[in-house]
Amino acid sequence: MGPPQDMVTVRRLRLGIGVVGIALPFVLTAGNALFAGRLTLLESISGAYHTAMRDVFVGSMCAIGVFLVCYRYRPLDDALSSVAGVLAVVVALFPTASGAGDGPVSGTDVLVGRVHQVCAAALFLLLAGFCLFLFTRTDPAVVPVTPEKLVRNRVYRVCGAVIVVAVALAPASTLLPDAVRETVKPVFWCETVAVLAFGIAWLVKGEAIIRDGSGPGADPT
Repeated sequence: MGPPQDMVTVRRLRLGIGVVGIALPFVLTAGNALFAGRLTLLESISGAYHTAMRDVFVGSMCAIGVFLVCYRYRPLDDALSSVAGVLAVVVALFPTASGAGDGPVSGTDVLVGRVHQVCAAALFLLLAGFCLFLFTRTDPAVVPVTPEKLVRNRVYRVCGAVIVVAVALAPASTLLPDAVRETVKPVFWCETVAVLAFGIAWLVKGEAIIRDGSGPGADPT
């Protein structure tokens, strides 16, 4: 007899969030290179809004948002994932002003861009909170703490710390000389590292890797 249907749904949502998150920077970079006819890094992942990959970026962020809103596990998880889902949709629909081109940027564009930045930072920090505090919870009264669970907790903590550091470094990169920022694209790399970290954490929580030996659904913590 397989795991309860609700746990199957929870696991699939976790996997969906992880897969879309990990794929996003690679798909956007490859697609942009295909349309541009040359490999060039975006100013940021969000900067894909101002390229031919706009629909892919918006659709992916909305998909992540829907997955997060639909995610139901425990009351605190439900509330925070719903907030994170709304933030993901706002990030998709309120584009960053960065990467908009050489044309004039209006006051409205700047305001929308700031909403985007605040919501993106809040989203990343919420996802880091999932890794650091929610995914690491252990209830020995429900299931024994397995060696695999201890390994997963270490992965969650590393992923959460990586997200926090990446979010902090992204705005700090504005202190770099313009020539360096133009060449290295530090914001893109910071966002990519953060996205990969949260994607890996959700894949692990979705039992795609580092699974308990007793099979899927064995560890509900």
